[in-house]
Amino acid sequence: MITLTVEARDVKVNPKMIRRSGNIPAVFYGSSHPSTPITVNKIAFVKAYQQAGSSALISLQTPTGVIDAIIHDVALDPVIGDAIHADFYIVAKDHKIEVDIPVEFVGIAPAEKLGGIVMRVLHEVRVESLPGKLPQHFIVDLSKLVSLDSQITIADIVLGDGVRSMVPLTEVVAGMTSAHEEEEGVAAAINMDAIEVEKKGKKEEEAEEAAA
Repeated sequence: MITLTVEARDVKVNPKMIRRSGNIPAVFYGSSHPSTPITVNKIAFVKAYQQAGSSALISLQTPTGVIDAIIHDVALDPVIGDAIHADFYIVAKDHKIEVDIPVEFVGIAPAEKLGGIVMRVLHEVRVESLPGKLPQHFIVDLSKLVSLDSQITIADIVLGDGVRSMVPLTEVVAGMTSAHEEEEGVAAAINMDAIEVEKKGKKEEEAEEAAA
């Protein structure tokens, strides 16, 4: 299990000062635990996040003891994309939790050679599982899309032992569409815009006539 050492945080200290010192402000909380402000070393956190994602258990070494948690949320700097704040959610190893697991698409769809376009529909799947059995991500192999009507659903994903999808098994994760359908969709959008402009013009003309 990944281990992170965290320190108690004084909420009166400006978060910018914390970041300048090489740490990031964070909190941990749970269903029966109030939100507790902490700081964590930025380099150590980024490394842990790359390994654990938002599903693998992390052992938080806190000033008051060891806590098992998962990374629940990470706020990023809108300009440079660095982590600027993190939320840890406390879990119990013997209690199931619901988590959104990211989908990783691999492979090339053979149907693309038939003029098809890959549609990636779901980018994460909500599942229920014991914390220790949560996968870091789901692999979806696009090479299974062999025809223009091919689809990959939740039922085609290997969830893992003890992991249950909270999304219907018939939900489409990826599929194919034709270039012709894409063009029709774009054309329809353009036509709708033209209609809206025409309607607006007519309303303005009617208003001018009424004023005259």
